[in-house]
Amino acid sequence: MGRGDKKTAKGKRAIGSYGNSRPKKQSKPMVAAAPKAKAKAEPAEKKPAAKKATPKAATEKKTTAKKTTKKVEE
Repeated sequence: MGRGDKKTAKGKRAIGSYGNSRPKKQSKPMVAAAPKAKAKAEPAEKKPAAKKATPKAATEKKTTAKKTTKKVEE
């Protein structure tokens, strides 16, 4: 169970082979770096400015009276 053993990772390193005990690293696909976007000097068409959202007026929380049942004594 050492350098010459084909079933151990140490033996696979010595022999230079791969397998279950020494799996090959999966190579990641090479992706070209996206080109950096250059700052635009002036847009082709100017869009009208979007309206800013106005804050909603604070409303008071409406509370309802709890319904209670009264026992009627005879």
